[in-house]
Amino acid sequence: MATKIHCLNPISKLGLDNLTDKYEITENVNEAEGILVRSAVMHDMELPESLLCVARAGAGTNNIPLDKCAEKGIVVFNTPGANANGVKEIVIAGMLLAARDINGGIEWVKENASDENIAKTAEKQKKAYAGTELNGKKLGVIGLGAIGVKVANLARHFGMEVYGYDPYLSVTAAWNLNKEVKHVENVDDIYAVCDYITIHVPLLDSTKGMISKDAISKMKDGVIILNFARDLLADEKAVLEGINAGKVAKYVSDFPNPTTAGQKNCIVIPHLGASTEESEDNCAVMAVEELMEYLENGNIRNSVNYPACDMGVCQKAGRIAIFHKNIANMITQFTAEFGNAGINISDMTNKSRGDVAYTMLDVEKAPTKEIVEALAKIDGVFRVRVVK
Repeated sequence: MATKIHCLNPISKLGLDNLTDKYEITENVNEAEGILVRSAVMHDMELPESLLCVARAGAGTNNIPLDKCAEKGIVVFNTPGANANGVKEIVIAGMLLAARDINGGIEWVKENASDENIAKTAEKQKKAYAGTELNGKKLGVIGLGAIGVKVANLARHFGMEVYGYDPYLSVTAAWNLNKEVKHVENVDDIYAVCDYITIHVPLLDSTKGMISKDAISKMKDGVIILNFARDLLADEKAVLEGINAGKVAKYVSDFPNPTTAGQKNCIVIPHLGASTEESEDNCAVMAVEELMEYLENGNIRNSVNYPACDMGVCQKAGRIAIFHKNIANMITQFTAEFGNAGINISDMTNKSRGDVAYTMLDVEKAPTKEIVEALAKIDGVFRVRVVK
């Protein structure tokens, strides 16, 4: 029987075409074993008992109830880096729009389209939209993940002096970062010296509103703030106060809302950051690959609520996956159940992430219904899944 996949949003055909004949797209979410989603909000959804995983074709997962999924043994994936190039390009475009009043100039041309001497008039008018160059300016990049690193590296090619801040800088990001980017250990150092500040961090309780009134007070006069990550990362009322006080020159956001839409010196873009054909294709392909790898082999890659885990393709008679609390004595109880059933464990891995853990075991006899039920009864176990 084919594994049923439900799409909560339209998903790129390039990604869906990678699904093999083992899979079937279903319109009935209540029978889905896997869900593909982009922006649809899932917090109020009744998650079906059949659901094993959710793959978000994008980086942000604020539309998905991560803790609720974790407690049900539902793995949630995202696609970090798949849309990084599209976002990188629009961040640079945002910087250029803020540096030079291109929008104002274009609107002036539209308004004066009937002027037969528009070319001559433009020569007198253009100084009102002249602006400044990026070359030689200081850029602060807060968050050096896939997007932040690309923005920082490209900005160096514009001749900018780039400062990067990320207390959790990964080894991969460090290797990919241009050696001329100055890595600072205190975000206040970015606030103090940078002409442009762009933020590329996930929206967490610890990052919500981090571009605050206090943070803005530490910034240079005339700073330009760019937010292509999440609108709630900035206290936008404080940003408007900064604009009105002359502290903030421009605020560029990719998230339209009543606070900033149409406001003076706010350049608000209709959430176009990752909305390129290439980004949507890349995200869909990665999401489908993650979903298939998990459903077929139990391996977890790029999950946001469970640890990464990879045991390759099972070569034994069976593979079983256990979702459980990250507490002591769980492995001992698991192995005891297999021992009592006379089933030898040939390979095993256990990974944890915060309060949850994931254990996979390859066994030399196919798991029986009885052992699955016995494992499920162990206190602290969320779910038991027979992969093979």
